[in-house]
Amino acid sequence: MKEYIAERVIEIADYLLEHGSTIREVAQVYCVSKSTAHKDLSERLPLLDKERYERVSAALDGNWAERYLRGGEATKRKYCVEKTPQ
Repeated sequence: MKEYIAERVIEIADYLLEHGSTIREVAQVYCVSKSTAHKDLSERLPLLDKERYERVSAALDGNWAERYLRGGEATKRKYCVEKTPQ
């Protein structure tokens, strides 16, 4: 693995752990695609640092469990129209 890729993987993992971000947020901050960020964290990170990978994996599992709630809230905001008194 090239050195700049290894550095990016560690930086992305640390950012995700520090800020509790989602894959999309991390990808946007580091100007990479969502697929690249996911590959970095799920395939490349275990080769570099198993302990950090386990913590990232737990954080991603939490994000996976919460995605339905976030999706429901987004839909609610999109279609919710507050009624104003006339």
